[in-house]
Amino acid sequence: MANTYGKVSGTFKEIVNAYGKVSGAWKEADEIYAKVSGVWKLVFAAFTPSSIQTLSSGSGTFAVPQGANAIHIQAAVGGGGGAVTGADYDKAGGESSGAGGGSGGYISDKVLTVVQGETISYSIGSSGAAGNPSNKFNATASGGGTSTLSGSTTGSLFSLTGGGGSSGTGGGVKGPLRSNTAGGGGSASIGGTAITSGTFRDSDGTTKNVTSLNGGPKGVFNDSGSGATGSNNGNCGGDNCRIGGSTGAPSYAGTIPGGAGGSSGGSGTAGTAGTRGSGGGGGAAQVNTGSTSGAAGGSGEVRYRFLRVQ
Repeated sequence: MANTYGKVSGTFKEIVNAYGKVSGAWKEADEIYAKVSGVWKLVFAAFTPSSIQTLSSGSGTFAVPQGANAIHIQAAVGGGGGAVTGADYDKAGGESSGAGGGSGGYISDKVLTVVQGETISYSIGSSGAAGNPSNKFNATASGGGTSTLSGSTTGSLFSLTGGGGSSGTGGGVKGPLRSNTAGGGGSASIGGTAITSGTFRDSDGTTKNVTSLNGGPKGVFNDSGSGATGSNNGNCGGDNCRIGGSTGAPSYAGTIPGGAGGSSGGSGTAGTAGTRGSGGGGGAAQVNTGSTSGAAGGSGEVRYRFLRVQ
């Protein structure tokens, strides 16, 4: 269906909202039909948002539909950083916990200006890989990837860098104990124009204020920020001391937990992976089998829908 225009004060303007008098009261029209060559055809339909769409990996493009002038980013985050293995030594005077990975920069319920018909390019930050080398005394995990959205007309909408991977370096089988460093948090750079006031027609047909949009991870409107640093249990003192793995950093300002650190009890458990941009959990030591593995961070994501904001 092509765009519909009407004459206002002698000038044709595109119709965004149309009203008609019903029983003496003005009401917004959902659809307008016109007779073309004796056949009624739909010439106008009020823009109604679709359901939330989720991008969880890779890169690609999609188009802004006709009638939309804004994109509601319900949730977006860079990839979470990976975590490293724990390390057990031979009479070095201690054991090492695997530090946790960092979480990615995030957006929660932000509305940005777009142009109908333009192409939106996206890239979703990958999860940071765990660091579990055979030489556990010098282990480094990978950082998470960057999640981006950019319009062919509007330019960069946002860039959310991933959380850093943790490391444990400088150690040796008989000492010294390695130095453990947790993965740092990613950052959020907002290049698009934020819409912080106005109303829109929702999918249920009601008119709402944009400030009511709070269904994202933070539960508040127009929020974004940096990721967090993973935890770091460091080294324990004394040969054959037991130490649990460190927890990965939570994402979305603490609302999505990071991966759990591995348990040092009995035969031990490995760290668990992060989710939705949170950091991976580190491995434990000194378990019955020596040490356990660290885990990957959580993949980034973008959850969105288009709106027509007045």
